[in-house]
Amino acid sequence: MTEPFFKRMGDHFHPTTASRGPWNPNSLHGRVIAGLLAFVLEERHGDPDFVPARLTVDMYRLPDFSPIEVTTRVVREGGRIRVVDAEWISAGVSQARATCQFLRRTANPPGKVWEPAAWDAPDPDAMPVPDDPRMGMNGMWSMRQVGEGIRGYGPRQAWMKEVRELVEGAPHTPFTRVAVACDFASPFANASDQGLGYINTDVTLYLHRLPAGEWVGFESMNHHATDGVAIGECFLHDATGPIGSAAVAALAQRPPSRG
Repeated sequence: MTEPFFKRMGDHFHPTTASRGPWNPNSLHGRVIAGLLAFVLEERHGDPDFVPARLTVDMYRLPDFSPIEVTTRVVREGGRIRVVDAEWISAGVSQARATCQFLRRTANPPGKVWEPAAWDAPDPDAMPVPDDPRMGMNGMWSMRQVGEGIRGYGPRQAWMKEVRELVEGAPHTPFTRVAVACDFASPFANASDQGLGYINTDVTLYLHRLPAGEWVGFESMNHHATDGVAIGECFLHDATGPIGSAAVAALAQRPPSRG
């Protein structure tokens, strides 16, 4: 069985080696930070009558493999809007935080509003399996690139699918599936022809509906950078159409120290 990203032991989550990130061999990947915070927010405060319409995650430290406690606090509990904060605490300090805005489902108002056209990417299950082990960070996820994908100069498209549980024994929900994937907006929007030179410090996920199925599609729509500060944005899709977007802020990654 494929190793999960986390194992739950009492009130704490213990990261496995599968959650290792690309920047430091002793730190976790940003995508699992966003995913675990979303998991706890949904488990404690989710409601089928509400859509988790916005998840914002601030990643101000690189957590190590210490056990993790996630605390939550209800900021607003209303009939139509629920706002909840979550904090990631490990190694005795706060490492990251998140805010989730849950909005009550209702009917759309009358009238026509412009919206961008749905993409025409091929069915991911019908696409060939890539033979390059770097696709999906050597097995951290499964990927199907459309055209040149992340290597292309210009708008990029790709499909991503999770290959392991986020928390052992807890199957992915539609929300955790897209939450653990959304951090991919940073490399997908910010990578250059020289590789990825930016490390994102946050991610904000917007959803007008939850995804159906296992695949989440990414379509880059924005990148700009000045003085080593970058922003990147991607439209998100499932196999039936658009579901939302993901946006990140990022810093130019410092080269490794010599010594």
